[in-house]
Amino acid sequence: MQRIRLRYTKRGRLRFTSHRDFQRAFERALRRAEVPMAYSAGFTPHPKVSYANAAPTGTGSEAEYLEIALTASRDPETLRDLLDESLPTGLDIVDAVEARTSGLADRLTASVWELRLDGVDPVDAQRAVEAFTEADTVEVQRMTKNGVRTFDARPAVVHLETHSSTPDARIGSTGAADAAHLAGPSDQPCAILRLVVRHVTPAVRPDDVLSGLRAVADLAPPVPAAVTRLAQGLLDEETGTVTDPLAPDREAAEALTAQPVAAATAPTPEGSA
Repeated sequence: MQRIRLRYTKRGRLRFTSHRDFQRAFERALRRAEVPMAYSAGFTPHPKVSYANAAPTGTGSEAEYLEIALTASRDPETLRDLLDESLPTGLDIVDAVEARTSGLADRLTASVWELRLDGVDPVDAQRAVEAFTEADTVEVQRMTKNGVRTFDARPAVVHLETHSSTPDARIGSTGAADAAHLAGPSDQPCAILRLVVRHVTPAVRPDDVLSGLRAVADLAPPVPAAVTRLAQGLLDEETGTVTDPLAPDREAAEALTAQPVAAATAPTPEGSA
């Protein structure tokens, strides 16, 4: 059995699809692409697909991950092309590697989020960010199935800063540029926030950070924020950056392919025939 790990996106209006919607679309794509899927046992077999930490409905993402199990080997890049062609534009398969290490979910310990706040002056946003980062605790409330829950959102936020409202060229059609396209042309002020958040329990989401900014600095955007996850992976505690969770699989594959070359070029011991 071969396992393939995929990174996919939710762009444009497809950010409003739920995780269940994506699951249905992806399973249809597997059938269209004739992927040799492994299935579970039992009365209602289903494809062996493992989803990891899906973004909330209504948020865009450049870094969603899943893993599929196959009954026959396939080239990851060829498989990526076939699946990408079988999905609607906006739900794009952008990376694929063969799983050669364990614990993909364990490597998803933090996310980088971008929030576009239309109607908010960047100066006001900067003032709120400073108040948030300087606070020891930022208590927020969230409605759960068991009622209102109060928790401290501050420890989970590793980094929070304001950015220019000019779309970052590295983001392409995502993030601020994507949200601006959805919102349409406007002469209103706009603030862009970039934050790194640890995956903790209870989970601290971008809307919880917005609630915290409202609590500490009375920052209240006049319209809902456009939220995009830019990255997801293992948090480097020293630098505060989020690393690529598929990198260990790539490195393992490169090491495996390099072994025959190293063996072929190894010097012959003296005295051997």
